[in-house]
Amino acid sequence: MKVTETKLKGCFIIEPTVFKDARGYFFESFNQPKFEALTGASGHFVQDNQSASTYGVVRGLHLQKGEHAQAKLVRVIEGRVLDVAVDVREGSETYGQWVSVELTAENNLQLYIPRGFAHGFSVLSETAVFAYKCDNGYNKESEGGIRYNDPTLGIDWGIPAGDENISEKDAVLPFFK
Repeated sequence: MKVTETKLKGCFIIEPTVFKDARGYFFESFNQPKFEALTGASGHFVQDNQSASTYGVVRGLHLQKGEHAQAKLVRVIEGRVLDVAVDVREGSETYGQWVSVELTAENNLQLYIPRGFAHGFSVLSETAVFAYKCDNGYNKESEGGIRYNDPTLGIDWGIPAGDENISEKDAVLPFFK
C-alpha cells in the first residue's frame, strides 16, 4: 500500500498493492494496522455506506458537525468519480482549500478524509458505485454542507455547466462564506 498526503494535512490518497494474474486481481481494500501505521489516523470505522449514481450527479458538499463529525475512507467500486475534500477546520493553515482526486474502478485509489472536512463527488462515467467507511455514525441534527458551486471555492467538478444533477437539498446548501 502506498500512502501520499495531499496538500491538506491529514488527507491522504491511498493506493493499494494490486496482485494481478490471468484469473483477475486481488487487493486489500482496508487493513487497519497498515492504515494506522502509514497515516497516523485511527482506523476505527463503524459504518460502511454505498451509493449508485448516474453521469452528472454531484453529491455534496456534506459534513457532520461537532461530536458527530466523521472521517471517511472513500473508493469507487464501479465507474469513475471526481472526489473532493474541502478543509473547513477553523484555524487550519489550509482552511477553505480543497483537493480533488479521480477515483475509478480501474485505479483502485482511495481518499482518506479526516474529520473537519466537507466532502462531495461528481460522477464522470455513465454510472458509478461509490463506497465509503465512516468513523462515526450519521446524525441528522449534525448535518452541514456547502453549496457545490460555491464561487469562493471555485471547484471544477468535471461536469459541463447545465449537465449537473443536484438534489433539491444540495441545491440550497449555504455558501462557504
